[in-house]
Amino acid sequence: MLRRRVIPVNLEVDALMNIARTTTVLLPPLRRLASHAAARSRQRAVGVALIPLLVLAACATQKDGATPTAPRSETAPVANAPAVPALPADPAAVRWRATKGQYYKRTWGFEVIGVNPVSSGYMLAFRYKILDAKKAEILNDKRSKAYLVDEVTQIVLAVPTMENIGELRPGSTPDPGRSYFMIFGNPGKVVHRGSRVTFVSGNFRIEGLIVE
Repeated sequence: MLRRRVIPVNLEVDALMNIARTTTVLLPPLRRLASHAAARSRQRAVGVALIPLLVLAACATQKDGATPTAPRSETAPVANAPAVPALPADPAAVRWRATKGQYYKRTWGFEVIGVNPVSSGYMLAFRYKILDAKKAEILNDKRSKAYLVDEVTQIVLAVPTMENIGELRPGSTPDPGRSYFMIFGNPGKVVHRGSRVTFVSGNFRIEGLIVE
């Protein structure tokens, strides 16, 4: 005959009481069961037969007439740009945006916001704002491979591809007034603040970008 496996009293009861304390959806009968089991556990072990009741307690609905509340998502929206530490703007990068950056606004319909290290420097984020969706559509065209090229070492940084997600770059039709970003891998942190890089997408190039 198979013997029922008995788990330690303190673990079983502690788990039962923790659920009873922390969940707001525990039904009154299950609360009484939890208290009763805690009292009797001082004399004998509690069998694994109580485990399904723990599951029921966690999944139970509220009292009649009460409106259940949906759990709040802890997942950040995919479209959110990675955070960039607040650092003083690089004067050279500011000059680039005030001079060469104007050409891309007029001719290509987008504003270069900047290139910044993210993920402790192991990745770079290229940020831009769409001014004219038709002119700037090349930036969001995934048929054209995008790269960053370090202008000193000529090392090429590619856009990472993740399973079930694809490339970490926008692929939809750009919306005027909206900001976007692309992520480039930077293994070994070969590109750092102060480096100059060239953005490449197909035959399109933006030279002299300064990493901030």
